[in-house]
Amino acid sequence: MSAKLHEAQEHCKTAEKFLKTSLLKWKPDFDSAADEYSQAAQCFRIARDLKSSKECYLKASELYKKNRSFFHAGKAIENAIIVSKELTMPEELYSLGCESSSLYQQHGSGDSGANILDKVAKIIEENSPDLAVKLYQQAADVSSAESSQHQGSEYISKASRILVRLQRYDEAVDSLRHEIGFHQESGNINAIGRLTVAIVLVQLARGDAVAAEKAYKEWGNNCEVPEIQTLEQLLQAYDEEDRDSAKKALSSPFIRSMDVEYARLASTIPLPEGLEPVPKASVRENAAPSYVSQNAAYMEDDNAEGKSQDTSFNTSAIDNTERKHDDEDELC
Repeated sequence: MSAKLHEAQEHCKTAEKFLKTSLLKWKPDFDSAADEYSQAAQCFRIARDLKSSKECYLKASELYKKNRSFFHAGKAIENAIIVSKELTMPEELYSLGCESSSLYQQHGSGDSGANILDKVAKIIEENSPDLAVKLYQQAADVSSAESSQHQGSEYISKASRILVRLQRYDEAVDSLRHEIGFHQESGNINAIGRLTVAIVLVQLARGDAVAAEKAYKEWGNNCEVPEIQTLEQLLQAYDEEDRDSAKKALSSPFIRSMDVEYARLASTIPLPEGLEPVPKASVRENAAPSYVSQNAAYMEDDNAEGKSQDTSFNTSAIDNTERKHDDEDELC
């Protein structure tokens, strides 16, 4: 290790000599100095002095840029990212990744520019998913500019899944629409059907069943039979507010076979409220007697007296009729 450290220091001294000017040497030799710093960085890397290795790679990149060697400049920054990924904060890695990608694109290597963005996104995804989403989206845009729609769809798919995991559903919908656009341009119709299911699930997670139905109407013609059956059962359950049917649709084998983020999302989607039956009235034991108004009692007494008067009137009338008949019999 000490030998490699000594070798690295010698390369650094040589690089500094190439940068010096004199009466006979008016212009620094940036390219040779950059090569020396790159070799010094490799020696420091072997000696496990990662901080010094990173510094040398960054110095080499600056010198390559001065010499307009953009590809080598981008590659030097990429090497600095790799050796320092465990030492550098995600924000700095993000900045270095964007700078390296820009240098690759200036050289005309768009694919390399998208690739370094993807690499950095993977490194920082766990600790800084927000920045990872931005890198994946930039990688997709770079690939799209290079007419690599298939590769671009893979990058934007990673961004969509992270947004779903972060429960940033509005942004996830936009990302999924972007992803569908990539597949439409590349003619990959089969992938659109599966993404239609994904976007319906995200819309339901947002609590917008109407938007979910609109998404199905917009892209449902790209779906295959299993996808159509799943979506129609699911949307009908939400339309009819059928909790059991919605739960059954969300746990279907087709949805469980989707990417992990969407399968987990299906288990957290709020079910429709459902139509609850009206509860039956129940009799409470030892309940107090119902309240009865005094006026109601008086009215009952009056009705009773009226009925007794009617009864006495009817009785006297019957007696008079019977007497009349008896008198008629005696006269006969």
